[in-house]
Amino acid sequence: MTQDFHKAWPYIISSLLAILFLKKLIYYKKKSARVGKCKLPPGRRGWPIVGDSFSWYNAVASSHPPRFVEQQVERYGKIFSCSLFGKWAVVSADPAFNRFVMQNEGKLFQSSYPKSFRDLVGKNGVITAQGEQQRKLHSIASNMMRLDKLKLHFLQDIQIVMKQTMSNIQDNQVVLLQDICRKVAINLMVNQLLGMSSESEVNEIAELFSDFADGCLSVPIKLPGFAYHEAMKARDSIISKINRTIEIHRQKSSPTIGNGVLGRLLEEESLPDDAVADFIINLLFAGNETTAKTMLFAVYFLTQSPRAMKQLLHEQQSLRKKKGISDGEMLDWQDYKAMPFTQCVIDESLRIGGIAIWLMREAIQDVEYQDYIIPRGCFVVPFLSAVHLNENIYEDSLTFNPWRWMVPENQEKRNWRSSPYFAPFGGGARFCPGAELARLQIALFLHYFLTTFRWRQLKEDQMSFFPSARLVNGFEIQLTKINHDSKNVKNEVK
Repeated sequence: MTQDFHKAWPYIISSLLAILFLKKLIYYKKKSARVGKCKLPPGRRGWPIVGDSFSWYNAVASSHPPRFVEQQVERYGKIFSCSLFGKWAVVSADPAFNRFVMQNEGKLFQSSYPKSFRDLVGKNGVITAQGEQQRKLHSIASNMMRLDKLKLHFLQDIQIVMKQTMSNIQDNQVVLLQDICRKVAINLMVNQLLGMSSESEVNEIAELFSDFADGCLSVPIKLPGFAYHEAMKARDSIISKINRTIEIHRQKSSPTIGNGVLGRLLEEESLPDDAVADFIINLLFAGNETTAKTMLFAVYFLTQSPRAMKQLLHEQQSLRKKKGISDGEMLDWQDYKAMPFTQCVIDESLRIGGIAIWLMREAIQDVEYQDYIIPRGCFVVPFLSAVHLNENIYEDSLTFNPWRWMVPENQEKRNWRSSPYFAPFGGGARFCPGAELARLQIALFLHYFLTTFRWRQLKEDQMSFFPSARLVNGFEIQLTKINHDSKNVKNEVK
C-alpha cells in the first residue's frame, strides 16, 4: 500500500499543479476581459499567468532591485503596467503617484500580500489587517513607541543589550556580521516586547525567526522540505512562546503588569489573545527586518567608504570624550540627538539598502489617475527603491554618500515622514509606527560597534533582496577590540 502511494505521488502532484494552472488560466482570461475595458498605463502583457514574474524576481534578487522597473520606465514611462504573480499590475517609479497610493490606503487601495506572507504574519497583525482593525492596531503600536516612551522605556535597555552583545565577542574573532545583527535586533525586540533576556531564549527565537523570514515570500506548500512548511512550524513555536508569556503576566498578583510592550498591551488594551499574539509577531518581524538589515548594510557601506567611516568614528568618539563618558557609562537622549553625521549615514543606508523596496497594494475600486483608469482588483506596486536610486533625483545615486543629506536643497527630500522622494518607512495610514525606535537602535548600534571594534573584511560580498534583504555571504569579518586608553583614542580620532 505504501509503495503504491509513493509511486502515485508524482502523478498526484502533477494533477494538482495542472488543476491549479487551469484555474489560474480561467481567472486570468476573465480578468483580462475586464481589464481590457479600462485604460491602463502603457506596458507589456508577457506570458499568460507567468507574465513578467521571472524578470521581476531576477531583478529583486540581485544587488540592484529596480533593474526591471528601470527597463520598463525607459520604454513606457514612470507608471507602467505588466503581469505579475498571475494578476495585472500597475507599477510606479513616480514619486507623486507613490504618495497618492500611500495616502489613499483604505479609501482607494488596500494592502495586498502573497498567501505565504499573510499566513505567517497573521490576520490580526498591523501589517496585514484592513480597515478599522488596521487603524486601531496602528494607533496602539504608534502609542507604544512615542518619543517620550523611547526615552523612558527603550534608551537604556537598548544600550544594555548592545554592551552585552559586544562583550560576548572575542578579540580577533571571525564572525558573520549578518548573524550578529540579527541576534542584536531579535534580542532588542524580544527584550522590549516579551521581557525575555536570557541568551538561550534569544538564540532560540533568532533561529526560529530565520526560518520564519525565509518563508514569507515562498510558495505556500505545507510539506516537509519546503520553506513555507518550516516557516509555519517556526510561527507556531513563536506563538507558543508568546502565549506562555501572556499566561505568566496574567498569573502575576501585581496590578501593574510592567513597562514592556506586551505588559502594557495586556494592561491598556482589550484585545483577544490571538490578536495579541499576531500583534507581537508583527512587531517582532518588522523590527527584526528593518533594524537588523540596516545595521548590517550601514557597516557594509562604511567598510567601502573609509572617509565616511573616519568621520562617523570621529563624531562618536568626540561625543564620548566631550562628556567624559567611561566604558561603564551610557549615552542619554541629548547624546543621541547630537549625532548629525550618524543620522546621515542611517538615511543613506536606508536610501540604498532600504528594506521596503516596494509596496504591494490592490485597488478596491476603479481608480482614475491622470488619463488612466486602474480597475478594481488590479495590483498597484509603488516601487520605492526606483525613486531612491533615481539618478535624476539623487546625483550619483548608486554611490554611498552620506554627505548628500547635508546639502540644503536635499533637506526637503530628507523628511522621511512626508517626502515623496524618500520613503524608507512607507507612508500614509501604514507608515511604520516603529520608525523612530528603529533609528534609535541603529544609531546606538553604530556607536557601540565603532567604538568597540575595528574589522577586516575576509570575503567579497554583495546585496540581495529576495527572499529578504541580506548580504549573500553574510559579511564575514575579523573583529579586533580597541584599547580604550587615552592615547589610543586620541590616535583613532585623527
